Amino acid sequence: MNAPFRAAVRRTTFLRSSIPLLLRPTPSPTPSLAIQQKKTFTTTTSNPQKSLPPRPKPPPEGEIEEFFIKGTGPGGQKINKTNSAVQLRHIPTGIVVKCQATRSREQNRKTARELLAARLDELQNGNESRTAIVGTIKQKRYASAVKKARRKYRKLEEARTDNTDNTDNTLTG
Repeated sequence: MNAPFRAAVRRTTFLRSSIPLLLRPTPSPTPSLAIQQKKTFTTTTSNPQKSLPPRPKPPPEGEIEEFFIKGTGPGGQKINKTNSAVQLRHIPTGIVVKCQATRSREQNRKTARELLAARLDELQNGNESRTAIVGTIKQKRYASAVKKARRKYRKLEEARTDNTDNTDNTLTG
């Protein structure tokens, strides 16, 4: 859906420009002096996107042991009979990743490699890894939404109590 009012693509933009105006004053003691004025406007964006670190690259093939195993869990007999699930082990660190997201072995291989790269990035970079940064961004968005909801209901409650106070004063006269 490409609606123009989606929150993800909505931007508020202001313009910053500088326009010099040269005004010649009426004859004065210093006739060669021109007064220069500037009009200034600010530019901001309502929701600036901080750049995330690039997606981590999978390790070289020599550092990975790859196994194709039978899937487990819900999905019927087919998932239990075929070797479409992928298990990767990173030899230097010993990290093991298993993926059985789809029926396709190739898609599971790709997803498992991306997952292994993300795990290695977390191990090497800690709080500076892409997944950690994305996690903190999601936590901040959630906390902001909760605060916004609390503000809204607190405001409604205050408005409701203010209205009842006014009616009590009117009735008592």
